[in-house]
Amino acid sequence: MYAPEQDRPAVLDRRTGPYGEVVLRRHGDRLEIIANGCFLMDTSDGRSERLLVRSALAALPSEAVAADDASAAGPGVGPHLLLGGLGVGFSLDEAAAETRWGRITVVEREAAVLDWHRSGPLGPYSATARADARTQLVHADLLDHLRDTRDRYDVLCLDIDNGPDWTVTDGNRSLYSPAGLAACRERLAPGGVLAVWSAGHSAAFAEVLRNNGFCAVRTEETPVARGVPDVVHFATRPA
Repeated sequence: MYAPEQDRPAVLDRRTGPYGEVVLRRHGDRLEIIANGCFLMDTSDGRSERLLVRSALAALPSEAVAADDASAAGPGVGPHLLLGGLGVGFSLDEAAAETRWGRITVVEREAAVLDWHRSGPLGPYSATARADARTQLVHADLLDHLRDTRDRYDVLCLDIDNGPDWTVTDGNRSLYSPAGLAACRERLAPGGVLAVWSAGHSAAFAEVLRNNGFCAVRTEETPVARGVPDVVHFATRPA
């Protein structure tokens, strides 16, 4: 007999922090992250999150990408990647599997998400990548980190919202504003790439990128099982 309760997600952890409520739940064979009642991501696919990292590396000038195996040579050899948002770990896993990255910095503002990876159900999705000597996890708000750090990045991959037009919290809108994009541009090396994940196209955001000092603005799509394709917005800081 069919039991409807079998299709209902089970809450594994629920926490309230400075940015609101964040929930980890299990729904069938997948894990889901919900923030302030808004579905963020789950462990069912990950193709677009991996595209985010893979295509950003491909967009770098060839001279910025080390030809050697950076993971074997040690941290610091090869381009420096910043991942804005740890999520369920797909982007980090993709980055760590690529030997050409020299350093991989992950900035995650939710302590709960970090805990779910370090000692919770999301651990298996990121364990190998977290153990990589090139990986550094930073607990901070992304804009605060960009303003405070002295590091320079070759690539910024941002996956902290459902897109620039659909933010998890109102405060996140500042990241996609001229001031927020200026902070991103300032931390990018000349020729560096900004990649922003989105649940759909945003022509307005593409225009904001062009109007705030970025060039080579474009998008790539990844089909999803239902609905419109996921999109990654790409832009480059002029050399």
